[in-house]
Amino acid sequence: MLDLTLAIGHHLLIFALFGVLFAELIAVRRGMDAAAVAKIAAVDLWYGILAGLILAVGFSRAIFAAKGWFYYQHNGFFWAKIGTFLAIGLLSIPPTIRFIVWRRDGTSPSDTAVATLRRYLYAEVALFALLPAFAAAMARGYGEF
Repeated sequence: MLDLTLAIGHHLLIFALFGVLFAELIAVRRGMDAAAVAKIAAVDLWYGILAGLILAVGFSRAIFAAKGWFYYQHNGFFWAKIGTFLAIGLLSIPPTIRFIVWRRDGTSPSDTAVATLRRYLYAEVALFALLPAFAAAMARGYGEF
């Protein structure tokens, strides 16, 4: 039952994180005012919370659930998934910093700043697409070393 509960929780958290990321991508656009920035910054806080929960539940699943840590530690797709998730996390840092600065200063971002930020968000979305591919391969036993 623990395995099922952790799997369901992990998947729901991943879907929620993607929803937050997509909401940011839609909300970050030219002409944003300070109120829009404040809303996006609040949404971005959930991005960080969900990412932390995904790591906690995911590693709990890898350690305590049915397959156990031995299965995962010797799987290249598991490490590719972790590396991709880390890359997404690193790409999320510049937007988070900008949201914090803009909200703190009460300023509206320039069109150039928005365009730059959107490139980060698009890169996150593109990398996010790799996660289910790696997870599916890993779950089927591919990538063992």
